[in-house]
Amino acid sequence: MSDSQPREVRLKDYVPPTYLVDTVDLHFDLDDARTLVTAALKLRRNPDAATTDPVLTLFGRDLELLSLRLDGRELGEGDYRILGENLSIAGVPDTFSLQIETVIHPRENTSLEGLYTSSGNFCTQCEPEGFRKITWFPDRPDVLARYTVTLVAEYARYPVLLANGNLVEAGKLPDGRHFARWDDPFPKPSYLFALVAGDLVEIADRFTTASGREVALRLYVEARNRAKCEHAMASLKKAMAWDEQVYGLEYDLDIYMIVAVDDFNMGAMENKGLNVFNSKYVLARPETATDADYQGIEGVIGHEYFHNWTGNRVTCRDWFQLSLKEGLTVFRDQQFSADMGSAAVKRIEDVRILRNSQFPEDAGPMAHPVRPASYVEINNFYTATVYNKGAEVIRMYHTLLGPERFRQGLRLYLERHDGQAATTDDFLRAMAEAGGIDLTQFQRWYEQAGTPELQVESAYDAATRTFDLTVRQSCPATPGQPLKEPFHIPLAAGLLGPDGRDLPLRLEGETAPAVAGTRVLELRHATETFRFVDLKERPVPSLLRGFSAPVRLRGDWLQADLALRMAHDSDPFNRWEAGQQLACDLLLRQVTAIGDGREEAFDSSFVAAFRAALNDAESDPALLALALTLPTETYLGEQLEVIDPAAIHQARESLRRHLGEELRDDFFQGYRRCRDAGPYRPEPAAIGRRSLKNLCLAYLMSREDADSLSLCLEQFEAADNMTDVLAALGCLANSTDPRREKALPRFREQWADDPLVLDKWFLLQATSRRPEALDEVRRLMADSAFNIRNPNKVRALIGAFCQGNPARFHAADGEGYRFCADQVLAIDPFNPQVAARLLGALSRWRRYDGARQGLMRKELERILAAEGLSPDCYEIAAKSLA
Repeated sequence: MSDSQPREVRLKDYVPPTYLVDTVDLHFDLDDARTLVTAALKLRRNPDAATTDPVLTLFGRDLELLSLRLDGRELGEGDYRILGENLSIAGVPDTFSLQIETVIHPRENTSLEGLYTSSGNFCTQCEPEGFRKITWFPDRPDVLARYTVTLVAEYARYPVLLANGNLVEAGKLPDGRHFARWDDPFPKPSYLFALVAGDLVEIADRFTTASGREVALRLYVEARNRAKCEHAMASLKKAMAWDEQVYGLEYDLDIYMIVAVDDFNMGAMENKGLNVFNSKYVLARPETATDADYQGIEGVIGHEYFHNWTGNRVTCRDWFQLSLKEGLTVFRDQQFSADMGSAAVKRIEDVRILRNSQFPEDAGPMAHPVRPASYVEINNFYTATVYNKGAEVIRMYHTLLGPERFRQGLRLYLERHDGQAATTDDFLRAMAEAGGIDLTQFQRWYEQAGTPELQVESAYDAATRTFDLTVRQSCPATPGQPLKEPFHIPLAAGLLGPDGRDLPLRLEGETAPAVAGTRVLELRHATETFRFVDLKERPVPSLLRGFSAPVRLRGDWLQADLALRMAHDSDPFNRWEAGQQLACDLLLRQVTAIGDGREEAFDSSFVAAFRAALNDAESDPALLALALTLPTETYLGEQLEVIDPAAIHQARESLRRHLGEELRDDFFQGYRRCRDAGPYRPEPAAIGRRSLKNLCLAYLMSREDADSLSLCLEQFEAADNMTDVLAALGCLANSTDPRREKALPRFREQWADDPLVLDKWFLLQATSRRPEALDEVRRLMADSAFNIRNPNKVRALIGAFCQGNPARFHAADGEGYRFCADQVLAIDPFNPQVAARLLGALSRWRRYDGARQGLMRKELERILAAEGLSPDCYEIAAKSLA
């Protein structure tokens, strides 16, 4: 590797910091053009350091250093050394104070890391390494310190001054400015530091904890958004109560604050006591937010609140341990959302995300373990593997230990490591101790990349009334890991009789009475056989219930077995899964036929099963909507050795139209049955009815006949909520009807002053099935509402096209690839994080046919050759081409 290329950071090279920071006193003289930052640190030698050399190393980026004072003595240029982003001071004592004065330029900070301005307000984003853009500091997660922060700013422009912890002093200054001083009593790493200053309105509430403490709750938003905060505040109070009830975890500060900003690289950030949120996950009212927005807000607010204990009070030792906080907290927010709504629906939705995002990641050049072994740019490892697969690893602990022992394990982990920076090994040890089980082999889930595959064979012996399940596990090779050792896998299993009911289960050698329901089988070897006894006839296996492990499951079951499970399985996930497998098998046969230059007639039995499900008035509408949603084009592609985007799109659209035609009357009946009976309510039952109703509308609009168009236009005109308006507009955006050209501009004009609603408008057009989708995306980039420097806008338009419209992105002429590369190169100089996420759309080029491979490779090579390419984009392009 040349000196100009970014260096790799490796887990095996970790060494403890040489010096620790006990306290940090920060003073900010805020000005958007030139902010003066004064940092006073008290440091001491780390007794656990690997070296005794008296050298202090600090990190910084884009800083103008004014002065350094060690124990009050001004340091000259010969007393320290700056090399790149490292500042080193040799010969420091065992304990000392250090004062650092720097100047930063928030208005010019387009990366949205560190301290920057959004809509004229100051805010920060310091995870993972943004704090080094604020001041020179040992910016690593295993350096925890107590912070006090003083903010000084012009009162007229910045009447609100916020930081972590509790407000201890505030007042006016004689020059038209004012100050606020905040103290955080809990030690934290620098990545959890936060600062907000601006002209914001405050929405106030309070929460009484289980022990009787009063906690002030505050939301801060721009004045125009004051009326959109009710749901966010209600969600916060629900999350606080849930964490007390389920895990016994109580909030620990006097105040909890959330601030919504429009310019943010992520969804939200859990800074201690002061969460900075992308406005997308705070603002909602029925006219502007969809059901998915309401659910997303509740889930993300819960997620960031739950971090107070799983991430803040106990943080991660290094960034390789990122899933220690993120995977654990995603699992907790999934539990919370399941308890607030339908557990079955939530589980299916989570699995869909995993299969459509994380499974492809596991099978691509950026595949990495849940605990990565190395990285070039840590921003690239905020991935579906760390978050979503990491959550599945936590769920497997929960499955293996059971709810009560899992809670005990979590409490043991938090008590043992409170105020510390921990590792995944620490968490595993706490779980093993609380559960009383050997989890040594389970460690492989953190160490090995890739999605394990389970191949199941079954055999029934009528003479002995035994049923054998033989399970073979394997895991494909991934970059740097050609061979894998067997995983410890919990396989939740049931057996169904011919009537679809659960059979009593007893394994050979057991003496306890057989009990009907679900058993968790623990797989530890490459091949294992489980023999069930006392079965009068061949059962139908129902395996991987609740998706008990993040694996691919393949078996020798018959189509009739799938049909029985789809109709009767007591496990909601497996009922849905059986229907998806039937649809997937049907669609993949059609893809093969299209590749051979022909089309097959669709199986009438599938249509009949679809009709029976649609007309089941007793079913949960939300579950039914998921059951009647065809597998995505992305998921279908993952089932093929060579992905053919055009054939997959053609097959799926053909089946969608076929169902729309064959079940036209049934869809009309389903639509009418699910109409809202009263005003909009974002409650689970009403959300389920709307989801099914709008699914029916989408199938009807696949035909674009007069009745369907009339129904769609009526809903667009008369709906009292954004969910229904957007569902109708989405159908029109995909249609060829000329009224489309009036509806889209009308919507744009109506919501011209609401950026989040216009993001939805951009996304609908970016993901349109129409052949000219890319031309429309290019045209929309010139719209005055689009801003390439705003991450939400980029995700809604450019990202939605490149990552959410596979048929048009993978057009045979390669225009989609050129467009993606052009945008990566345009965005990378000012926001590498956003550019790198776009670049991921090109990373799996080897999965496609030769012509597409050549076109994608060419664009990756063009990106890699670009002068001044960021480490973020360099790492993805280089690994993709390796």
